Amino acid sequence: MKRSLYTQEHEDFRAMIRDFIAKEVKPHFERWERDNLVDRDLFRKLGALGVMGFDIPEELGGAGETSYKYQVIINEECARAAVSFGHYGVSTGIVLPYLLDLASDEQKKRWLPGVASGDIMLCIAMTEPGTGSDLAGIRTTARLSEDGTHYVLNGSKTFITGARNSELCVVAARTAPATAEDRRHGLSLLVVPTDSEGFEYGRKLDKIGLRSSDTSELSFTDVRVPVENLLGEQDRGFSYLGRNLPRERLSIGVGAVATATAAIEFAREYVTERQVFGKPVAAFQNTKFVLAECAAEVEALQALVDRGIELDDTGELTGADAAKIKLFGTEVAGRVIDKCLQLHGGYGYMLEYPIARLYADTRVSRIYGGTSEVMKTIIAKDLGL
Repeated sequence: MKRSLYTQEHEDFRAMIRDFIAKEVKPHFERWERDNLVDRDLFRKLGALGVMGFDIPEELGGAGETSYKYQVIINEECARAAVSFGHYGVSTGIVLPYLLDLASDEQKKRWLPGVASGDIMLCIAMTEPGTGSDLAGIRTTARLSEDGTHYVLNGSKTFITGARNSELCVVAARTAPATAEDRRHGLSLLVVPTDSEGFEYGRKLDKIGLRSSDTSELSFTDVRVPVENLLGEQDRGFSYLGRNLPRERLSIGVGAVATATAAIEFAREYVTERQVFGKPVAAFQNTKFVLAECAAEVEALQALVDRGIELDDTGELTGADAAKIKLFGTEVAGRVIDKCLQLHGGYGYMLEYPIARLYADTRVSRIYGGTSEVMKTIIAKDLGL
C-alpha cells in the first residue's frame, strides 16, 4: 500500500543518508562487527551531516525542532543495507531527549553543542546485574557530600550500550532510600563524564547480534559527580525514566518493521536467483505463499507503526500505544525474518548473507526496552485488567 508519511523533503533526506551509508559505512562495517565497535569518527561525520542534533535548538548547533520521521528514515536505510551506526540510535533517539526535557539552560549550553557536532556521545546506565525491568530495585547509590558540592557514586551496571564510545553517561542511582509505600522513591539521574576517576569499564559483553555496537559492564567507585550534573530534580528519577519510554518503544517498533521489510526483499532477491531442481526457488508455490504471508503481515505492522509515528509527532503517543507497537512489531519481525532465512536454505545461516545478520540482530528486540511480557502487562492494564 502507498505510504503517506513522507514528503519530498523526507525523500531527499533519504537519498542523502543512503549515499552516506554507501560511502562511509558499508566499506567498514565488517571490521566494526569484528571489533564490536564503530569508529568514533563516524559520529563526527554524522554531526557534519547535521543528523546528530535533532530537536537541539539552532542557537546551540542543532537542527531545531524536527519530526521523528527523519530518524525513522535513518533506521529504514540502515536496515535496507543491513548495517548500523553503532549506538547512534541510543544516543540520539533515547538519551538526548532526557537532556532536551530535563537539562537546565546552563547544562544545555554546556552539553548540547558537542552532542550536535558528534563530539559528545551519550549512553544511559539503568540496568544492574540483579535489576532488569524492575528499575525500582536499583542499588547503585549517589551520596551527597557533606559540603553539598558533589555526589559520590558507587555501584555497577550491565548491558550498557555504547559506553565505550560515549563522553557522557546518564546514570540512574539511588539518592535516598526507597520507602515501604513507594519502592520507586529516591532515584535520581546524574550525567557522568566517562573519563571521571573511578568510572571503570568492565567486560565488553559478547553478544550474538548487534555486534557493531559495544555493550559493556560499568562500575563506579567513589566517582565524584558535581551537583551541577544532576538532571532534573533529586529523587524524581523514576518518573523521568518512564517519560521517555514511549518514544524508545516506538523506535524499537520502527526497527522491527524496517528489518522485516528488508528481510523480505533479501529473500525475494535470493529465491529469484537461486536454482533448485532446474528452476528458481521462487517458482515453487511454497516460496510464493511464504513471502505472501510475510508481506501481508509486515504491511499491517507498517500501518500500525506509521500511525504511532504520527501520534509521536503530535505528542499523543501513549505508553499503551507504544507497548502495542513494540509487542506486535518485534513478534512479527521475529517470525518474518525466520521465514525469510529458511527460504535461503543453508546459506541463510552464513554471515556473508545479510539475512543472517538480521536474524541475529532482531532477537534481542523482544527483550530490551521492556520485554514482551512487560508489554503485555502494560496493555492488559490499559484494558482495565
